[in-house]
Amino acid sequence: MSIFATLRPALLVPSILLPALLLASCQSEPLPVATVQPPLSNQGIDLPRDASDVLNELRGSGLGFVARYYRNPESRWPALTPSEAQRLSSLGLNIVAVWESHSHDPAYFSYASGYNDALSASRQARAVRQPAGSAIYFAVDYDAQPAALGSVIDYFRGVSAGLSAASGAMPLYKVGVYGSGAVCEAVKRAGLAHYSWLSNSTAWAGSLGYRGWNIRQTGRLSNLSFDHDADEARDDYGGFRLAAYRAAAPAASAPPPEAAAPRPQDGQWLTAIRSAFSL
Repeated sequence: MSIFATLRPALLVPSILLPALLLASCQSEPLPVATVQPPLSNQGIDLPRDASDVLNELRGSGLGFVARYYRNPESRWPALTPSEAQRLSSLGLNIVAVWESHSHDPAYFSYASGYNDALSASRQARAVRQPAGSAIYFAVDYDAQPAALGSVIDYFRGVSAGLSAASGAMPLYKVGVYGSGAVCEAVKRAGLAHYSWLSNSTAWAGSLGYRGWNIRQTGRLSNLSFDHDADEARDDYGGFRLAAYRAAAPAASAPPPEAAAPRPQDGQWLTAIRSAFSL
């Protein structure tokens, strides 16, 4: 039975106000507003794993930002977490958020997929406490030819609508697009993305001549031992850093069993038994 059927007539709320009241009841505390955080450098990386595992290499690496992913919960790869965002922020690194789900599949791109992806990405961003006004990039990770760009545009129309629906008003986050030069150009020309991130796949359509990027993927860095892609950024690229964070430390591991509590020496057992029984 609907809860509204149990309300007394005098307590009924005009139906025009119900959506606003229900939305307000679901909102968490306000998010901080993004402020310009000067990066340590314009060099960064993106990586599929939790950066907490490689903090020792990131510390003092000279990087300015790390790009990490929001993902479908069914993904085999870990999504950005609040604790990971805190650790990266405490190292003075900016974070670039990117949503990726079925991004290699041309058939996936539709208005409905974009709408649902934006709802999921916004929910994960709020959980991380990503500041309002920063960006979420959405990935198109295949060589989209001109005939496919219409579906990509529909997808980003869905992203725009989904981000608005997630906040109940103006979107909390700006939109970025990751992909080929042709994809970045088409989505930005349609007014559906504020930022563009150019893939390192230079053979993809429109990539060699594309100059409108905010981030450009460049390859790999020889001084880092873990799996990653290197990136270059310029000007404002929608990154963020958390204002409140805990000191950076690798993810805690459980102490070895023998360190949990001291074990009595063999000779102490007899003393303990005699004391217990007053022998």
